[in-house]
Amino acid sequence: MKLEEFNLQSPMKARSDLLKCCGSTAWVDKLIKHFPYSSIESLKLISDKCWYSCTKNDFLEAFSHHPKIGDQTVSDKKHTSTTEWAQQEQSAVKDAEQNILSDLSKANLIYEKKFGYIFIICATGKTAIEMLDLFTKRLNNELEEELIIAINEQNKITHLRINKLFI
Repeated sequence: MKLEEFNLQSPMKARSDLLKCCGSTAWVDKLIKHFPYSSIESLKLISDKCWYSCTKNDFLEAFSHHPKIGDQTVSDKKHTSTTEWAQQEQSAVKDAEQNILSDLSKANLIYEKKFGYIFIICATGKTAIEMLDLFTKRLNNELEEELIIAINEQNKITHLRINKLFI
């Protein structure tokens, strides 16, 4: 869709489209106050301001809308609206060897147990082995440091998805 088409929608429909880009309802609520948008770049700049003014709970809500890295099944209604995008973003994982998939699954469990939320990474362009390596490195982080990294990774994902919305 083009930005002009997006801007002609009702705020309710625009809100629904934006939730596909980031699962934080607080982020969407803040962002929709600026609807309509003059350009995609303007939308991204406003998005950044809204995102970084969110609370920890808002961030965790957004994270909860992602499937785990390497999870090839979508068993939750939260993920159904972004399944295709998530599969594209994690496309390198689907061809990974079974032992790498198994290691990713184990890393997911360890990460979630340590930090309390799933591993968030902008997976686009990364191989399964690269993501596994990043899992390993990031498991050494302290909680606050890791949260900042995850917040920034979510923002990268949001930007990519805003681009996809307007292709």
